[in-house]
Amino acid sequence: MKRIDWNALDDEGRREALARPAQSRSAELRSGVEAIIADVRTLGDEALRDLTARYDGATLDALAVTDEEFAEAEARLAPALKAAIREAAGRIERFHRAAAPTPVAVDTAPGVRVERVLRPIRRVGLYVPAGGAPLPSTALMLGVPAGIAGCREVVLCTPVQAHGRCDDAVLFAARATGVHQVFKLGGAQAIAAMAYGTATVPRCDKLFGPGNAWVTEAKLQVSGDPEGAAIDMPAGPSEVLVIADAEADPRFIAADLLSQAEHGPDSQVLLVSPSAGLLARVEHEVESQRRALPRADIAARALEESRLVLVHDLDEALDVSNRYAPEHLIIQTTDPRALLDGVDSAGSVFLGEWTPESLGDYCSGSNHVLPTYGYARSYSGVSVASFQKQVTVQEASAEGLRAIGPCAATLAEAEQLDAHRRAVTLRLEIMGATA
Repeated sequence: MKRIDWNALDDEGRREALARPAQSRSAELRSGVEAIIADVRTLGDEALRDLTARYDGATLDALAVTDEEFAEAEARLAPALKAAIREAAGRIERFHRAAAPTPVAVDTAPGVRVERVLRPIRRVGLYVPAGGAPLPSTALMLGVPAGIAGCREVVLCTPVQAHGRCDDAVLFAARATGVHQVFKLGGAQAIAAMAYGTATVPRCDKLFGPGNAWVTEAKLQVSGDPEGAAIDMPAGPSEVLVIADAEADPRFIAADLLSQAEHGPDSQVLLVSPSAGLLARVEHEVESQRRALPRADIAARALEESRLVLVHDLDEALDVSNRYAPEHLIIQTTDPRALLDGVDSAGSVFLGEWTPESLGDYCSGSNHVLPTYGYARSYSGVSVASFQKQVTVQEASAEGLRAIGPCAATLAEAEQLDAHRRAVTLRLEIMGATA
Protein backbone atom coordinates (compact mmCIF):
# COMPACT_ATOMS: atom_id res chain seq x y z
CA MET A 1 0.00 0.00 0.00
CA LYS A 2 1.23 3.49 -0.82
CA ARG A 3 1.77 5.90 2.08
CA ILE A 4 0.62 9.47 1.48
CA ASP A 5 0.97 12.61 3.58
CA TRP A 6 -2.11 14.55 2.49
CA ASN A 7 -0.75 17.90 3.62
CA ALA A 8 2.50 17.48 1.70
CA LEU A 9 0.59 17.44 -1.60
CA ASP A 10 -0.69 20.24 -3.82
CA ASP A 11 -4.14 19.94 -5.38
CA GLU A 12 -2.87 18.03 -8.40
CA GLY A 13 -0.98 15.65 -6.14
CA ARG A 14 -4.12 15.07 -4.09
CA ARG A 15 -6.10 14.34 -7.22
CA GLU A 16 -3.52 11.78 -8.29
CA ALA A 17 -3.41 10.28 -4.79
CA LEU A 18 -7.14 9.53 -4.92
CA ALA A 19 -7.16 8.33 -8.51
CA ARG A 20 -8.77 4.95 -9.04
CA PRO A 21 -7.25 2.24 -11.22
CA ALA A 22 -8.17 3.01 -14.82
CA GLN A 23 -11.18 1.06 -16.02
CA SER A 24 -10.66 -0.75 -19.26
CA ARG A 25 -12.83 0.68 -22.04
CA SER A 26 -10.35 -0.21 -24.70
CA ALA A 27 -11.32 -0.22 -28.36
CA GLU A 28 -11.01 -4.00 -28.25
CA LEU A 29 -13.44 -4.28 -25.33
CA ARG A 30 -15.95 -1.91 -26.88
CA SER A 31 -15.87 -3.61 -30.26
CA GLY A 32 -16.02 -7.06 -28.67
CA VAL A 33 -19.14 -6.14 -26.71
CA GLU A 34 -20.69 -4.48 -29.78
CA ALA A 35 -20.17 -7.72 -31.72
CA ILE A 36 -21.79 -9.81 -28.99
CA ILE A 37 -24.79 -7.48 -28.77
CA ALA A 38 -25.17 -7.51 -32.56
CA ASP A 39 -25.04 -11.33 -32.62
CA VAL A 40 -27.72 -11.62 -29.94
CA ARG A 41 -29.97 -9.09 -31.67
CA THR A 42 -29.60 -10.85 -35.02
CA LEU A 43 -29.49 -14.53 -34.10
CA GLY A 44 -31.25 -14.55 -30.73
CA ASP A 45 -31.21 -17.87 -28.87
CA GLU A 46 -28.80 -19.41 -31.38
CA ALA A 47 -26.23 -16.75 -30.55
CA LEU A 48 -26.78 -17.24 -26.82
CA ARG A 49 -26.07 -20.97 -27.11
CA ASP A 50 -22.96 -20.39 -29.24
CA LEU A 51 -21.59 -17.71 -26.90
CA THR A 52 -22.27 -19.84 -23.82
CA ALA A 53 -20.36 -22.74 -25.38
CA ARG A 54 -17.49 -20.42 -26.32
CA TYR A 55 -17.12 -18.51 -23.06
CA ASP A 56 -18.53 -20.85 -20.40
CA GLY A 57 -17.69 -24.23 -21.95
CA ALA A 58 -21.28 -25.47 -21.58
CA THR A 59 -23.65 -26.81 -24.24
CA LEU A 60 -27.23 -25.87 -23.42
CA ASP A 61 -30.38 -27.56 -24.63
CA ALA A 62 -32.59 -25.12 -22.75
CA LEU A 63 -31.70 -21.61 -21.62
CA ALA A 64 -34.24 -21.38 -18.82
CA VAL A 65 -33.79 -23.06 -15.43
CA THR A 66 -36.58 -25.62 -14.93
CA ASP A 67 -38.62 -26.31 -11.81
CA GLU A 68 -36.80 -29.64 -11.53
CA GLU A 69 -33.42 -27.88 -11.57
CA PHE A 70 -34.59 -25.48 -8.83
CA ALA A 71 -35.67 -28.44 -6.71
CA GLU A 72 -32.38 -30.29 -7.28
CA ALA A 73 -30.38 -27.18 -6.37
CA GLU A 74 -32.31 -26.78 -3.13
CA ALA A 75 -31.79 -30.46 -2.27
CA ARG A 76 -28.02 -30.15 -2.74
CA LEU A 77 -27.65 -27.11 -0.47
CA ALA A 78 -26.66 -27.48 3.17
CA PRO A 79 -29.53 -26.68 5.58
CA ALA A 80 -27.40 -24.04 7.32
CA LEU A 81 -26.85 -22.14 4.06
CA LYS A 82 -30.55 -22.27 3.20
CA ALA A 83 -31.40 -20.95 6.65
CA ALA A 84 -28.86 -18.13 6.30
CA ILE A 85 -30.30 -17.11 2.92
CA ARG A 86 -33.83 -17.02 4.33
CA GLU A 87 -32.63 -15.11 7.41
CA ALA A 88 -30.81 -12.51 5.31
CA ALA A 89 -33.78 -12.15 2.96
CA GLY A 90 -36.03 -11.41 5.93
CA ARG A 91 -33.85 -8.56 7.18
CA ILE A 92 -33.37 -7.12 3.69
CA GLU A 93 -37.13 -7.16 3.20
CA ARG A 94 -37.76 -5.54 6.60
CA PHE A 95 -35.48 -2.60 5.87
CA HIS A 96 -36.45 -2.11 2.23
CA ARG A 97 -40.17 -2.25 2.98
CA ALA A 98 -39.77 0.40 5.68
CA ALA A 99 -37.64 2.61 3.40
CA ALA A 100 -39.88 2.29 0.33
CA PRO A 101 -41.43 5.45 -1.16
CA THR A 102 -45.04 6.18 -0.27
CA PRO A 103 -47.82 7.91 -2.22
CA VAL A 104 -48.29 11.63 -1.50
CA ALA A 105 -51.31 13.92 -1.89
CA VAL A 106 -51.09 17.65 -1.10
CA ASP A 107 -53.49 20.55 -1.62
CA THR A 108 -51.08 23.22 -2.89
CA ALA A 109 -53.90 25.80 -3.05
CA PRO A 110 -57.67 25.69 -2.39
CA GLY A 111 -59.07 23.47 -5.13
CA VAL A 112 -55.67 22.28 -6.39
CA ARG A 113 -54.51 18.81 -5.46
CA VAL A 114 -51.11 17.42 -6.50
CA GLU A 115 -50.28 13.76 -5.95
CA ARG A 116 -47.47 11.30 -6.41
CA VAL A 117 -48.52 7.77 -7.29
CA LEU A 118 -46.16 4.80 -7.53
CA ARG A 119 -46.07 2.33 -10.41
CA PRO A 120 -43.70 -0.64 -10.64
CA ILE A 121 -41.44 -1.01 -13.65
CA ARG A 122 -43.24 -3.72 -15.57
CA ARG A 123 -40.36 -6.08 -16.39
CA VAL A 124 -36.88 -5.92 -14.87
CA GLY A 125 -33.73 -7.91 -15.54
CA LEU A 126 -31.33 -8.87 -12.77
CA TYR A 127 -27.73 -9.94 -13.37
CA VAL A 128 -25.98 -12.07 -10.75
CA PRO A 129 -22.26 -12.71 -11.41
CA ALA A 130 -20.65 -16.08 -10.85
CA GLY A 131 -17.18 -15.65 -12.32
CA GLY A 132 -14.58 -15.53 -9.57
CA ALA A 133 -17.21 -16.65 -7.06
CA PRO A 134 -21.01 -17.03 -7.21
CA LEU A 135 -22.95 -14.25 -5.47
CA PRO A 136 -26.28 -15.49 -4.06
CA SER A 137 -26.33 -12.35 -1.91
CA THR A 138 -26.75 -10.27 -5.06
CA ALA A 139 -29.84 -12.27 -5.96
CA LEU A 140 -31.24 -11.28 -2.56
CA MET A 141 -30.27 -7.62 -2.90
CA LEU A 142 -32.02 -7.34 -6.26
CA GLY A 143 -34.88 -9.80 -5.92
CA VAL A 144 -36.22 -8.53 -2.60
CA PRO A 145 -36.76 -4.85 -3.57
CA ALA A 146 -38.11 -5.88 -6.99
CA GLY A 147 -40.73 -7.96 -5.22
CA ILE A 148 -41.66 -5.19 -2.78
CA ALA A 149 -41.97 -2.74 -5.69
CA GLY A 150 -44.48 -5.05 -7.34
CA CYS A 151 -42.69 -5.64 -10.65
CA ARG A 152 -44.91 -7.94 -12.71
CA GLU A 153 -42.01 -9.85 -14.26
CA VAL A 154 -38.60 -10.33 -12.66
CA VAL A 155 -36.02 -12.01 -14.89
CA LEU A 156 -32.60 -13.13 -13.65
CA CYS A 157 -29.54 -14.20 -15.61
CA THR A 158 -26.53 -15.88 -14.03
CA PRO A 159 -23.62 -17.72 -15.70
CA VAL A 160 -23.82 -21.44 -16.21
CA GLN A 161 -21.00 -23.63 -14.97
CA ALA A 162 -19.16 -26.07 -17.20
CA HIS A 163 -21.33 -28.97 -16.02
CA GLY A 164 -24.40 -27.18 -17.35
CA ARG A 165 -25.85 -25.97 -14.03
CA CYS A 166 -26.07 -22.57 -12.40
CA ASP A 167 -24.83 -22.12 -8.85
CA ASP A 168 -27.17 -23.87 -6.41
CA ALA A 169 -27.19 -21.05 -3.85
CA VAL A 170 -27.95 -18.43 -6.51
CA LEU A 171 -30.93 -20.48 -7.70
CA PHE A 172 -32.20 -20.98 -4.16
CA ALA A 173 -31.89 -17.25 -3.40
CA ALA A 174 -33.67 -16.34 -6.64
CA ARG A 175 -36.55 -18.65 -5.86
CA ALA A 176 -36.69 -17.42 -2.25
CA THR A 177 -37.20 -13.81 -3.40
CA GLY A 178 -39.90 -14.61 -5.94
CA VAL A 179 -37.91 -14.16 -9.15
CA HIS A 180 -40.15 -15.35 -11.99
CA GLN A 181 -37.61 -16.71 -14.51
CA VAL A 182 -33.91 -17.58 -14.35
CA PHE A 183 -31.73 -18.10 -17.42
CA LYS A 184 -28.36 -19.82 -17.69
CA LEU A 185 -26.63 -16.84 -19.22
CA GLY A 186 -23.63 -14.76 -18.26
CA GLY A 187 -21.49 -11.96 -19.63
CA ALA A 188 -22.35 -9.34 -22.20
CA GLN A 189 -24.65 -11.80 -23.97
CA ALA A 190 -26.92 -11.96 -20.90
CA ILE A 191 -27.18 -8.17 -20.83
CA ALA A 192 -27.96 -8.07 -24.55
CA ALA A 193 -30.62 -10.77 -24.20
CA MET A 194 -32.42 -8.94 -21.39
CA ALA A 195 -32.11 -5.55 -23.11
CA TYR A 196 -33.44 -6.58 -26.52
CA GLY A 197 -35.18 -9.91 -25.93
CA THR A 198 -35.00 -13.18 -27.84
CA ALA A 199 -37.50 -15.95 -28.54
CA THR A 200 -36.81 -17.29 -25.03
CA VAL A 201 -35.55 -14.37 -22.94
CA PRO A 202 -38.10 -11.56 -22.50
CA ARG A 203 -37.09 -7.99 -23.20
CA CYS A 204 -36.69 -6.01 -19.96
CA ASP A 205 -37.28 -2.32 -19.28
CA LYS A 206 -34.43 -1.86 -16.78
CA LEU A 207 -31.34 -3.90 -15.89
CA PHE A 208 -29.70 -4.27 -12.49
CA GLY A 209 -26.60 -5.84 -11.02
CA PRO A 210 -22.79 -5.80 -10.99
CA GLY A 211 -20.42 -7.62 -13.30
CA ASN A 212 -17.01 -7.69 -14.92
CA ALA A 213 -15.72 -5.22 -17.52
CA TRP A 214 -17.66 -6.94 -20.32
CA VAL A 215 -20.92 -6.82 -18.39
CA THR A 216 -20.32 -3.18 -17.41
CA GLU A 217 -19.54 -2.21 -21.00
CA ALA A 218 -22.64 -4.02 -22.25
CA LYS A 219 -24.82 -2.19 -19.71
CA LEU A 220 -23.37 1.15 -20.82
CA GLN A 221 -23.97 0.35 -24.48
CA VAL A 222 -27.58 -0.83 -24.13
CA SER A 223 -28.43 2.10 -21.86
CA GLY A 224 -27.23 4.51 -24.54
CA ASP A 225 -29.46 2.92 -27.18
CA PRO A 226 -33.07 4.17 -27.35
CA GLU A 227 -34.08 0.61 -28.25
CA GLY A 228 -32.11 -0.86 -25.36
CA ALA A 229 -32.83 -0.75 -21.62
CA ALA A 230 -32.23 1.57 -18.70
CA ILE A 231 -29.69 0.49 -16.07
CA ASP A 232 -29.42 0.87 -12.31
CA MET A 233 -26.22 2.94 -12.24
CA PRO A 234 -22.72 3.18 -13.71
CA ALA A 235 -20.42 0.72 -11.98
CA GLY A 236 -16.77 0.02 -11.39
CA PRO A 237 -14.64 -2.25 -9.20
CA SER A 238 -15.50 -2.61 -5.51
CA GLU A 239 -13.86 -0.22 -3.03
CA VAL A 240 -13.75 0.80 0.61
CA LEU A 241 -12.42 3.80 2.52
CA VAL A 242 -11.82 3.56 6.27
CA ILE A 243 -11.58 6.58 8.58
CA ALA A 244 -9.91 5.64 11.85
CA ASP A 245 -8.34 7.31 14.86
CA ALA A 246 -5.39 6.18 17.01
CA GLU A 247 -7.64 4.07 19.26
CA ALA A 248 -8.98 1.88 16.42
CA ASP A 249 -8.06 -1.81 16.36
CA PRO A 250 -5.63 -2.42 13.46
CA ARG A 251 -6.72 -6.07 13.23
CA PHE A 252 -10.30 -5.07 12.44
CA ILE A 253 -9.23 -2.42 9.93
CA ALA A 254 -6.89 -4.82 8.13
CA ALA A 255 -9.66 -7.41 7.89
CA ASP A 256 -12.05 -4.82 6.44
CA LEU A 257 -9.52 -3.62 3.89
CA LEU A 258 -8.78 -7.17 2.78
CA SER A 259 -12.47 -8.03 2.51
CA GLN A 260 -12.65 -5.59 -0.39
CA ALA A 261 -9.18 -6.22 -1.81
CA GLU A 262 -10.03 -9.90 -2.35
CA HIS A 263 -12.85 -8.96 -4.75
CA GLY A 264 -10.44 -8.45 -7.61
CA PRO A 265 -7.10 -6.97 -8.67
CA ASP A 266 -8.82 -3.74 -9.75
CA SER A 267 -10.47 -3.17 -6.35
CA GLN A 268 -9.13 -0.32 -4.25
CA VAL A 269 -8.94 0.20 -0.48
CA LEU A 270 -7.95 3.32 1.47
CA LEU A 271 -7.24 4.04 5.12
CA VAL A 272 -7.35 7.69 6.20
CA SER A 273 -6.16 8.59 9.69
CA PRO A 274 -4.48 11.37 11.68
CA SER A 275 -2.37 8.68 13.39
CA ALA A 276 0.86 7.71 11.66
CA GLY A 277 1.29 4.94 14.21
CA LEU A 278 -2.05 3.40 13.31
CA LEU A 279 -1.23 3.51 9.61
CA ALA A 280 1.98 1.59 10.25
CA ARG A 281 0.28 -0.99 12.46
CA VAL A 282 -2.47 -1.57 9.91
CA GLU A 283 0.03 -1.93 7.07
CA HIS A 284 1.84 -4.66 9.01
CA GLU A 285 -1.43 -6.36 9.94
CA VAL A 286 -2.72 -6.31 6.37
CA GLU A 287 0.30 -8.22 5.11
CA SER A 288 0.11 -10.68 7.98
CA GLN A 289 -3.58 -11.44 7.38
CA ARG A 290 -3.28 -11.42 3.59
CA ARG A 291 -0.83 -14.31 3.52
CA ALA A 292 -3.43 -16.56 5.13
CA LEU A 293 -6.15 -15.85 2.55
CA PRO A 294 -7.05 -18.26 -0.26
CA ARG A 295 -7.24 -15.23 -2.59
CA ALA A 296 -3.97 -13.76 -1.30
CA ASP A 297 -2.55 -13.10 -4.77
CA ILE A 298 -5.66 -11.23 -5.91
CA ALA A 299 -5.60 -9.12 -2.74
CA ALA A 300 -1.90 -8.35 -3.23
CA ARG A 301 -2.56 -6.95 -6.70
CA ALA A 302 -5.39 -4.78 -5.38
CA LEU A 303 -3.17 -3.48 -2.57
CA GLU A 304 -0.65 -2.18 -5.11
CA GLU A 305 -3.17 0.56 -6.01
CA SER A 306 -4.33 1.14 -2.44
CA ARG A 307 -3.49 3.98 -0.07
CA LEU A 308 -2.58 4.83 3.52
CA VAL A 309 -3.39 8.54 3.88
CA LEU A 310 -2.08 10.64 6.79
CA VAL A 311 -4.21 13.71 7.63
CA HIS A 312 -4.16 16.39 10.36
CA ASP A 313 -7.45 15.44 12.01
CA LEU A 314 -10.78 13.67 11.53
CA ASP A 315 -12.40 16.69 9.89
CA GLU A 316 -9.74 16.53 7.21
CA ALA A 317 -10.31 12.78 6.95
CA LEU A 318 -13.96 13.51 6.15
CA ASP A 319 -12.89 15.98 3.48
CA VAL A 320 -10.70 13.29 1.87
CA SER A 321 -13.55 10.77 2.02
CA ASN A 322 -16.10 13.13 0.48
CA ARG A 323 -13.64 13.97 -2.27
CA TYR A 324 -13.12 10.26 -3.00
CA ALA A 325 -16.87 9.38 -2.63
CA PRO A 326 -16.37 5.72 -1.72
CA GLU A 327 -18.74 2.87 -2.39
CA HIS A 328 -18.26 1.74 1.23
CA LEU A 329 -17.21 4.07 4.06
CA ILE A 330 -16.20 2.56 7.40
CA ILE A 331 -15.76 4.89 10.38
CA GLN A 332 -13.79 3.32 13.25
CA THR A 333 -13.31 6.13 15.73
CA THR A 334 -14.06 6.68 19.39
CA ASP A 335 -17.37 8.36 18.49
CA PRO A 336 -18.17 7.34 14.92
CA ARG A 337 -21.72 8.71 14.85
CA ALA A 338 -20.36 12.19 15.57
CA LEU A 339 -18.83 12.15 12.08
CA LEU A 340 -21.96 10.99 10.25
CA ASP A 341 -23.38 14.46 9.61
CA GLY A 342 -20.16 15.36 7.81
CA VAL A 343 -20.52 12.51 5.30
CA ASP A 344 -21.75 13.95 1.99
CA SER A 345 -20.86 11.26 -0.54
CA ALA A 346 -20.77 7.53 0.14
CA GLY A 347 -22.69 4.51 -1.08
CA SER A 348 -23.12 2.98 2.37
CA VAL A 349 -21.64 3.88 5.79
CA PHE A 350 -20.56 1.47 8.54
CA LEU A 351 -20.22 2.92 12.03
CA GLY A 352 -17.98 1.53 14.76
CA GLU A 353 -15.62 -1.34 15.33
CA TRP A 354 -18.38 -3.96 15.53
CA THR A 355 -19.83 -3.16 12.11
CA PRO A 356 -17.73 -4.85 9.41
CA GLU A 357 -18.66 -4.02 5.85
CA SER A 358 -19.43 -7.70 5.36
CA LEU A 359 -22.68 -7.24 7.29
CA GLY A 360 -23.95 -4.87 4.62
CA ASP A 361 -22.79 -7.25 1.90
CA TYR A 362 -24.94 -10.03 3.27
CA CYS A 363 -27.49 -9.59 5.96
CA SER A 364 -27.81 -6.32 7.89
CA GLY A 365 -30.72 -5.34 5.64
CA SER A 366 -29.19 -2.55 3.55
CA ASN A 367 -28.40 -3.05 -0.13
CA HIS A 368 -24.95 -3.94 -1.40
CA VAL A 369 -25.55 -2.87 -5.02
CA LEU A 370 -23.95 0.56 -4.65
CA PRO A 371 -22.39 3.31 -6.77
CA THR A 372 -18.65 2.89 -7.24
CA TYR A 373 -15.83 4.75 -8.99
CA GLY A 374 -16.88 8.11 -7.54
CA TYR A 375 -20.52 7.87 -8.66
CA ALA A 376 -21.59 8.11 -5.01
CA ARG A 377 -21.36 11.88 -5.56
CA SER A 378 -24.57 11.70 -7.59
CA TYR A 379 -26.07 8.20 -7.37
CA SER A 380 -27.65 6.16 -4.58
CA GLY A 381 -27.59 2.43 -4.01
CA VAL A 382 -30.36 0.16 -5.24
CA SER A 383 -33.62 0.43 -3.32
CA VAL A 384 -37.32 -0.21 -3.84
CA ALA A 385 -37.50 3.19 -5.55
CA SER A 386 -35.07 1.90 -8.18
CA PHE A 387 -37.76 -0.53 -9.34
CA GLN A 388 -40.57 2.01 -9.42
CA LYS A 389 -41.73 5.02 -11.39
CA GLN A 390 -43.00 8.00 -9.44
CA VAL A 391 -45.83 9.57 -11.39
CA THR A 392 -47.25 12.96 -10.44
CA VAL A 393 -50.97 13.72 -10.77
CA GLN A 394 -52.75 17.06 -10.48
CA GLU A 395 -56.41 17.97 -10.37
CA ALA A 396 -57.84 21.50 -10.21
CA SER A 397 -61.40 22.60 -9.62
CA ALA A 398 -62.82 25.81 -11.12
CA GLU A 399 -61.95 27.49 -7.84
CA GLY A 400 -58.41 26.16 -8.07
CA LEU A 401 -57.93 27.37 -11.64
CA ARG A 402 -59.23 30.80 -10.63
CA ALA A 403 -56.68 30.88 -7.81
CA ILE A 404 -53.52 29.82 -9.64
CA GLY A 405 -54.35 30.29 -13.34
CA PRO A 406 -53.15 33.92 -13.47
CA CYS A 407 -49.78 32.80 -12.10
CA ALA A 408 -49.42 30.22 -14.90
CA ALA A 409 -50.53 32.73 -17.53
CA THR A 410 -47.99 35.32 -16.38
CA LEU A 411 -45.12 32.82 -16.46
CA ALA A 412 -46.17 31.49 -19.88
CA GLU A 413 -46.24 35.05 -21.26
CA ALA A 414 -42.75 35.68 -19.88
CA GLU A 415 -41.52 32.59 -21.74
CA GLN A 416 -43.31 33.73 -24.95
CA LEU A 417 -45.35 30.53 -25.10
CA ASP A 418 -48.70 31.98 -26.06
CA ALA A 419 -50.50 28.66 -26.52
CA HIS A 420 -49.57 27.77 -22.96
CA ARG A 421 -51.01 31.09 -21.77
CA ARG A 422 -54.19 30.67 -23.83
CA ALA A 423 -54.83 27.17 -22.45
CA VAL A 424 -55.30 28.91 -19.09
CA THR A 425 -56.87 32.23 -20.03
CA LEU A 426 -59.43 30.64 -22.36
CA ARG A 427 -60.78 28.65 -19.45
CA LEU A 428 -60.75 31.69 -17.19
CA GLU A 429 -62.67 33.73 -19.80
CA ILE A 430 -65.27 31.00 -20.27
CA MET A 431 -65.53 30.62 -16.53
CA GLY A 432 -66.12 34.39 -16.21
CA ALA A 433 -68.75 34.40 -18.96
CA THR A 434 -70.58 31.51 -17.33
CA ALA A 435 -70.51 33.25 -13.97
